[in-house]
This record gives sequence, structure tokens and C-alpha cells, in this order.
Amino acid sequence: MIFDIAVLGGGPAGMAAATEAACGGARVALLEESPAPGGQVYRAPPLGFVTKPDRDRQEGDALRAALAASGATIHTGCRVWGLGGGPLVPEGQANTPFSLSALAADGAPFTVQARALILCCGTHERIIPFPGWTLPGVIGLAAATILLKAQGVLPGRRVVVAGAGPLLYAVAAKLLTGGASVAAVVDAATQVEWLRALPALAARADLLAQGAVWRAKLLAARVPILAGAQVTAAEGDNALKRVRVGERIIEADALCIGHGLVPATEATRTFRALHVHRPEDGGWVPVLDAHQRTSVPLLYAAGDGAGVRGAAAAPAAGRVAALTALQDLGIHAGAPERLSTENAALARARRAGAAMARMMALRPAMIEAIPPETIICRCEGVTRAKIEEAAAAGAGTINQLKHFTRCGMGPCQGRMCGEAAGALLANARGVSVADLGFATGRIPLRPVPMASILGDFDYADIPVPAPAPI
Repeated sequence: MIFDIAVLGGGPAGMAAATEAACGGARVALLEESPAPGGQVYRAPPLGFVTKPDRDRQEGDALRAALAASGATIHTGCRVWGLGGGPLVPEGQANTPFSLSALAADGAPFTVQARALILCCGTHERIIPFPGWTLPGVIGLAAATILLKAQGVLPGRRVVVAGAGPLLYAVAAKLLTGGASVAAVVDAATQVEWLRALPALAARADLLAQGAVWRAKLLAARVPILAGAQVTAAEGDNALKRVRVGERIIEADALCIGHGLVPATEATRTFRALHVHRPEDGGWVPVLDAHQRTSVPLLYAAGDGAGVRGAAAAPAAGRVAALTALQDLGIHAGAPERLSTENAALARARRAGAAMARMMALRPAMIEAIPPETIICRCEGVTRAKIEEAAAAGAGTINQLKHFTRCGMGPCQGRMCGEAAGALLANARGVSVADLGFATGRIPLRPVPMASILGDFDYADIPVPAPAPI
């Protein structure tokens, strides 16, 4: 069966897109890696876990309920590793239906084909390396969110929360609620930066109020908030013991840190869609028109994977992409006023999201402060010094850096190191990050067992061509 529309990613954008498309009369398939749709912000706890419901849970449950009632085919707990079809055909041939190869939760391989594809792939978090960042006890803000929201598990008893953006305060407040002691909040943004963001945040009074509640909770607990500061080192023998912030030393058994979000563009890069580097959107993002179309026919992108704007903007972006796909496929033209309404909602939410995205943009001073022997690519053990040696030896693009050092060639495929490595290479070459290009999108998108892909076979079954004549 070939679906009309496939949606890759079950966060707020993906849930809204699949629901809109299915309710509009399309045959829709949604593929999500987690056991339940929701994404990072609206993450649902595993079956059998009982956690206290909050506003995020309520909003996520509403989106999940609408999706379940829409009639869309939902694949959860699956890992999409391969992409095909669309423009990925032999040169000179016309585009074919999009193809997504995946492993089901039980490890069984399956394939979904669709005439149109909406990518709602979300983000991965940015952590600018510093001495000690690979120590046990140092985790990302997003990882801490998963522990707190999905399992109700504390990352530590005495925790330092550091980085940039609103997630900083959300995690700190949840840690307090969970019973942890927050030793300090280390915010890279200054008070002046937050004040400048207030007019944009006023467009979403609900989000502004939520942030005020988080800050009030921290103030009531007398948590030190160090504004315009950054972690310079994590220290300990075999696990985290201390966090250094300039000359200040803070005892802690956990450090939750994140320096913003990076759009997950592996799929759009694999489909060879046009991209542009916009730091205010999180880095490299696909080029979109006003209705979420990429440069590839019938390929759309929505949510933070198309530019960081936050969970509040994601559902509207997903609905705009779905309405556009329905129109392009000739299934349902949709009322023009409906599309106008969703675009207006998206614009309002984006104003607040843009202010937060600017707060989370890559900060050059953090890149410059990385010591030479600090590991940048933890998969392959590549240091800043090795990256600069490669630059001196002639590496002038991200792909060349991979060839010279193996940076970005480990299991994470550059998700953790790509931003810092690119900034370091650009500095060493005296160019902009945009001049370096981005890593070519390749499959597998995620690590998968070879046995699951190959299945059972005998080498005798492999056809061997006859030898070429001498």
C-alpha cells in the first residue's frame, strides 16, 4: 500500500500534521521512534509509570487523543534508518514515491511508501565542549528532561543546571519539584538579554507566565542564578564531584547542561533539499516557502527540525504543512481562511520562539574558550588541537574534516560534535561556518543491527557476475 502522506516524527508538529492530513481525507502513516508520540516537550511516561500530570502532559495528551481519533496509521517504537524514492532515483528518472525503511519495536523490518512526506524530525541539543564534559554525571538538559518527565528519575541529588535558553529554568524547577537540591543555575545569557526578549515573549503571555513561575520557584528556594556565566570545567576522578564556573567551585554530583538546540536535518540533507545556515534558527535549516515546502517536490518540513521555534509553534507549522500537502496532492484544497488562520497562529508563536532561539544561538566566546586538548568528538576521540591540525593541513569543509580526522563518523554521526567542530574549523580557516558546507546526508540515519537489515541468507545465494573477458 502506498500512503498519500507519511509523517516522520511524532512530536507536536508531527502529531498535528498527521491529524490534519488524516482528517482531510488522506491515507496517512506516522513513524515515531519513541514508544508513544509526544516528542521532547510532550513526552509520555512508559506504560505502567505514574507521574504527576502537568500542563505539558495535558497538552500532549490532547494532541495524542486527536491523533488516535484521526484514523492515521501510527508506528511507534520504530527506528527509521533508510530513505529512498522522491529525488533519490537514478539520474534522469522521474521522482518516485518516498520510501522509509524502518525496524519495528520487535526488530522486524518494514517499509512505508508515500506520495508526499512531511519531516518533523525535531532537534538534538548542542553542548559546547569544556574540560570534563565526558565525565559520568554530566548530562544534557534534554537528557535530564527525559529522566524527569518519562521516568521521574533525578540525575543527581545536588545538581548544577547550566547553559542557555528557557529549558535551563524548566529543568531546574522540575529538579526542585522532584526533591533534588539545585546548587546553582549558570545562565550564559545576561539579565539585559532576557529583558530585551520580553517584548517578543509578550506575544505569548502563557509562556511568559510559565517562565515567571519557574523563576519564582528558584528564588523561593534561594537557588543562586549566575547570569552571563558559563561552566569552565567539570572535575572529579571517575565521576563528577565539582563544577567550576570561572573562579567559583561548586560541589555537585550532577551537571545538567545544554547550549541550545540544533535542527535535525539528516533527512532533508539525505533528500538533497536546499539548506541555508541561519544561526538564529539553530544552524543549518532547509529552505522553505511560506507553506512549509522544501525545494524537493512533495517534501515538507515542520517543527524545530525546520528551524528552532519551540513546541508552541510546532503544531501550527505541522498543520500548515499538512494543508499544503493535501492541496498539492489534489486531495483536499482546504478553505483558504483555514490556512490563513494557521499561518497567523504560527507567526504569533514564532515571535516568542525566535526570541528564545536567539538566546540559544551559538556563542563564539564559548568556542574560543575551548582548551586545545579538550575532546570535541567523543565518538572518535578528536580534540580541538586535532581539528586545527587538520585545518592547517588543508581541510576546508566539514566533509574534508571527516576525512582528515574521522570527526563526526561515530554512532552519533556528528550530532554531538558537529556544531563545535564546524565553528572551530571556520575559526582556524578564517571563514564563516556557512562557507564550510554541511556533512552529506547518508543512510543509515540511525545505527541498526546489520542482521536486522540483511535477514537470513547464504553466501551461495549471492549472484556473482561472470569474469570479464581478458
